Formats: sequence, structure tokens, C-alpha cells
Amino acid sequence: MKVIGVDIGGTKVRMGVLDQDMKIYLDQKVPTTFPLYDLLEKEILKILEKHPDVEAIGIGTHGFVDSKEGKIVYATDLLPGWTGTEVKKHLEQATNKRVEIDNDANVAALAEAKIGAAKEYDRTLCLTLGTGLGGGVIMDDFLLSGGPNGGAAELGHMTLYPNGVECGCGRKGCFEQYVSGTALHRRIKEAGLSYKPEELFTANDPKAKQVIREFTYDLAIIISSLQATFDMEVVVIGGGVSEAADYWLDDLNEQLKPLLLNDLDIKIAQFGNEAGMYGAAHLVL
Repeated sequence: MKVIGVDIGGTKVRMGVLDQDMKIYLDQKVPTTFPLYDLLEKEILKILEKHPDVEAIGIGTHGFVDSKEGKIVYATDLLPGWTGTEVKKHLEQATNKRVEIDNDANVAALAEAKIGAAKEYDRTLCLTLGTGLGGGVIMDDFLLSGGPNGGAAELGHMTLYPNGVECGCGRKGCFEQYVSGTALHRRIKEAGLSYKPEELFTANDPKAKQVIREFTYDLAIIISSLQATFDMEVVVIGGGVSEAADYWLDDLNEQLKPLLLNDLDIKIAQFGNEAGMYGAAHLVL
């Protein structure tokens, strides 16, 4: 069975034709232009002309997604005009193929659970530490997603510190304001340091080490709280911050150990930029 996996980002859209063994028959990137739906339909129809044996289309995208209806509930200005788009309805009419769409963090989690770092586990939680904090939850082969507001598993917007740092969502103290790349920039600045985040982890500086300690403590609190909610077997950590995990993972495990209800494995994501395309394909495989 061949399917199309689509990963929609703010600057580019990646599209691949893959089969159930993740063999890639086509892998292409096009710049993200607007109206976004028009671009999506045009490019997919071109792919279907060359690959008529494709049976379904999976899509991962930024934003809140009603996965049942296949509709974009809300997307930020990163994707102008995307909010409200009934992607599934329109694209199924245009292609006569089955279409499924979900949030990009969810599809990345699906890739890690199916073929990546968590493929040996049944209950997986993925945290993507990038500009914000994305989350994905797979429980016994079921992807927790959607909801009428597209807000299921939006882990980055759970509250860590009431009345804490203001978040882009309008509330205060959200997880992503403490354990994302953006959060690291703020922590560094507040500590009076001039490092870039990638320099912080290798700096032989007591203040830098304290910033790392506070960051890993907050991440440990978050993981332990999520364990009480989901009782997952493994946490997979991805995103740009995970690229420096060799420098902070031991510190995280040390601070996490006394906080856990039960033993829990911590893994670093196997896939980087490929996760979106692979996970989108798995939505329909």
C-alpha cells in the first residue's frame, strides 16, 4: 500500500510517497505559500498523476486540529488563513482518496511510537522541545488527538507555575515557557549570561550550570506530573533542545528519579526532520 505523507511547516511543505515498510518513492519540498490549501491541493494532484497507485493521504500540520472532522480549528499567524480550513472534506473531494490530518507534534509522536525510539513500547509520551513545547500521546496503539477544539494532548499549555511567565496562549505559567528553546533564551538572559542555548550546555560556568539545573528540574516535574496522568512506559524527547541531550540527560534522570511513581524510560527521538512525513504516512497506514 502506498500513501502520501505531508508535513506542513511555516516555511516549507514536505511531501513523500511511502509504503508500509517506509520505503520512499518520492520525497519533495516546496516553499509554503498562501492560500495554503490551494498549494496543498495543487501539489498533491501533481503527485497523484505520477503515482496513481497511492491509496490515501496523511497530513501533519501546525495548529489545533479537529482530527475527526479533518478541520483546522486554530492556527497562528505562522500559517495565515489556515484557521477554519476543512482540509479533509475539500481534499477528499478533489482527489477521491481517504485523507486524515492531525497536529504536527502528534504525527511526530506517531512516527517515534511506530518505527522510532519507542517502537518496543505500548504506552508512549513524546515531548518536542523546540520553539514551544509540543506533545503527543500514544496509549495502547491509540493516538490521543483532536477533540471539538483540537486541543487534546496540548501538553505545552498545561500549567507548571500559576501566575508565572506569560504564554503566547494568553495564560501564565505554561509548561512551554520553562522547557522550550524560547524558555532557554529567557533563562539565559535573566541569569545575565550571553550564551546561545547551544553554547550553554558546554559552558564551564557556575551560572550556566545553574540554568541547566533549573531547566532539567522543571522538565522532571513536568514528566512526573504527566506520568500520574498517562502512566506511560517511555518518554521520547525530541526537538532542537534534544540535540544537546548528551549534556543534560544525566542531570534530568538524577532529578527525575525521586519524583517518579514507577520506573520510566527516557529516550531521545530517533527522527528529526523526517518525523513529520513518516508520522503523517502512519495516520493512514
